[in-house]
Amino acid sequence: MVLQKSSDLVRVNARRTDVFDIFNFKHYIGPNPYLDIGALVFDFTLVDSRKPLPIEDYIVSIGDRYPKLRDQTYESYAHLFAQIVSEVGKLDMDLHLNHWSVKPYPNLTRISVQSLHERTSREVVYFVWDWFEAITQDEDFAFDEQLVKLQDRFRASVYGGPTVYALLRTAYQKGIPAFYLWEEGLMQYGLGKKHVRGIATTFNCDSHLDSEFTTRKDDCKAFLKTLGFPVPEGNIVFTEKEALAAAREIGYPVAVKPVVGHKGIGVTADVQDSKELISAYNRALAAIPEDQVTRIIVEKSISGSDFRLLCVNGRFVAATERRPASVVGDGYLTLAELIRQENRKPARLDTPTSPMSKIQIDEAMELYLDEQRLSLDSVIEKGRTVYLRKVANLSAGGISIDATQTVHDDNIILAQDIAQHFQLTCLGIDVITKSLAESWKSSNFAILEINAAPGVLMHLKPSVGESVDVPSHILETFFESGTDARIPIITFNKISVEELQATIDHILLQNPNWTIGAVCRDAVFVNRSKKVLSKDYNSNVQTLLRHPKLDLLIAEYPEDILEEQGIFYQNSNIVVLDNPTEAEMILVRDVFDGSTVVIRKGNDISIRRQGLIEDYTLGEDEPFTRVYLKETGVIL
Repeated sequence: MVLQKSSDLVRVNARRTDVFDIFNFKHYIGPNPYLDIGALVFDFTLVDSRKPLPIEDYIVSIGDRYPKLRDQTYESYAHLFAQIVSEVGKLDMDLHLNHWSVKPYPNLTRISVQSLHERTSREVVYFVWDWFEAITQDEDFAFDEQLVKLQDRFRASVYGGPTVYALLRTAYQKGIPAFYLWEEGLMQYGLGKKHVRGIATTFNCDSHLDSEFTTRKDDCKAFLKTLGFPVPEGNIVFTEKEALAAAREIGYPVAVKPVVGHKGIGVTADVQDSKELISAYNRALAAIPEDQVTRIIVEKSISGSDFRLLCVNGRFVAATERRPASVVGDGYLTLAELIRQENRKPARLDTPTSPMSKIQIDEAMELYLDEQRLSLDSVIEKGRTVYLRKVANLSAGGISIDATQTVHDDNIILAQDIAQHFQLTCLGIDVITKSLAESWKSSNFAILEINAAPGVLMHLKPSVGESVDVPSHILETFFESGTDARIPIITFNKISVEELQATIDHILLQNPNWTIGAVCRDAVFVNRSKKVLSKDYNSNVQTLLRHPKLDLLIAEYPEDILEEQGIFYQNSNIVVLDNPTEAEMILVRDVFDGSTVVIRKGNDISIRRQGLIEDYTLGEDEPFTRVYLKETGVIL
């Protein structure tokens, strides 16, 4: 294994007062020589000219923040540092980043920590470094302030959206391969012909026509009416004057929303008079995309609670009640102070795993407070609950309450009847009613709108009530298990272009209808057709695994590529090693329990399959290709 050398290990990145130094960063998106999963790898050492505190002193200080780490033992400063980087890397969001390793060398220690987003992981390492140095110097360290910056960094990443992260984490737990396609801005789940691509809860198998249709609220409303389902009486208007006339005709209270829109943007419910209507109209107008004409719905506002019914693959899976943001007075604090106090609660961290967002202060809130003859400066009497919005917008601080077990069978049938008319993996149906426990046929019930890209966090982590594992329902639509998300993979440490072509031909002879992707350092093939070879090796592997018809992948991973880029995928069905180096032996680490491993050392052959080992010596002039081609029958 090649170790990157430094001519001066005394001080590389360390500042004058530092007692520790870190350097030689490298990020791997998959298994690598140091960890069997994507990792940030870096070197750690003590600065020769300065002495650190006893390791126990660091443990005491760190234990104040992470008590469970206080009682553990650590072999070295590097082991402590690696453990703390791993713990901080969860960002108090309970991110699924639990793996780390330490490998000592004569002058330094190489640390590896599981990583998802490189930039966030690197900043976590610097954060912990600064923390250790502050402990050494007995200086204050703004832990909470710095942690918030790290949380914001991760949230702004491609993995930081609540729905994207929930699906990614669930895929990881189920053993479903998942990775981000940077050029497309999509997540891919599964490999080759088994894969699906998507963003949040919208996937490439969904009908773009149906998805677009759900944004046309007027047409959707008319369609639901033809199905015999209850929708509020209303009109489409093009000007403020028409909106005022429509509201007078329908009768207050009314709801106002843009025809084209989603996620509740520009929606105002329970508009009571013409003054409120003008403000609501302007909010709806501001929410309309510039390339769309002005079309706004004014409809009868129905009294009751706001609910989301969620269907996956045409089946009802969850229901959530959504309530507007609120605070409870204490007789001393103003509304603004109560909101700040509420926003400091851990449940409102506003992260991909927190059950509530921070309460947002905006014009809509201030107008609603004004209707209640309140302002942000009002002191609220003890015990009084003040609702801050008319609309239960979760992204603005509303709360979610699980209602899945309370739903009347008629309402489940209604949701499924609607969902089965759309070729969409996920469909959210927003309704208003006093209680979902009463049938829509005999209660004050109205369908407000349907959504083609519903979020999952309100169901997975409701503010109140039991969790519904919606991400599992979604991924199980495509994959019964992690195995079902994969295609067979054969990994070599060494294979020539000619041998690669011979392997492709051998497999195609038995499976002529297959599409085989193959890559070595000198060429990329799809069947016998040679493709453009990228300089970035793992880009070739990703491109093949994104191929929607790929039945099997063959890939070469020699030592230099393992060291430089690591392996793109996890686990192989067959590993073939020809006189492997120590570094190349890690390919044996990343296999399934039932995988076949063929190792040649000189003329000695070792074959491990299904827990059994077979050893023999190659005959005179017997080619190694004959050995491993015979083993491909396992996956054919």
